[in-house]
Amino acid sequence: MKADRRTKRESEIMDAAYKLLDERGAAGMSMLAVAKAAKASNETLYNWYGDKLGLLRAMVARNAEDLRQQLEAVLAKGDAPLEVLDTLGPLLLEVLTSSRAIALNRAAAADATGALGAALARVERESIAPMIGALCQQALDDGAMKQGDAQSIAETYLSLLIGDWQIRLVVQSMPAPRKAALRARADRALMLTWRLHGTAKP
Repeated sequence: MKADRRTKRESEIMDAAYKLLDERGAAGMSMLAVAKAAKASNETLYNWYGDKLGLLRAMVARNAEDLRQQLEAVLAKGDAPLEVLDTLGPLLLEVLTSSRAIALNRAAAADATGALGAALARVERESIAPMIGALCQQALDDGAMKQGDAQSIAETYLSLLIGDWQIRLVVQSMPAPRKAALRARADRALMLTWRLHGTAKP
């Protein structure tokens, strides 16, 4: 199968899987149900993903790649590090609180093996944290930040940005945030981080 055709089929399979996750939860998202919904063969799904956990991990990887591309597009503009964080904050928060991200977090909570949760944790550890850390290091090098090291500054910022929103969305104790709420949350996270570590008004 040609690469572009497989990419299209994988997108259709994942769309069907997310729909089933939303409707039935992880327990009801069987490989057979996904195959039927995506009009694909059950054999294809097993050949490509191995099992349901493999499919879910592939969904996590696809989300991580999409997020990485969006973040790199912002970084490529070459703005000052605090300006980049100002742009990245709402974007990052929007992705991490999206219906797809929350569906995967719910599935991870239901996975007794912990493998899906570990895959989600790797997204933050390997895709998100290094980019934010690099920006914080640049801010330190430029003199816009002075207190602390890049890793601790990045951890502070991400904790303030994400907080308990993902957990509250997973357990359905809050509605999906609107864009204005995402912007306000990101502004607050950056301002509080700057107050702790900054040298000048961002």
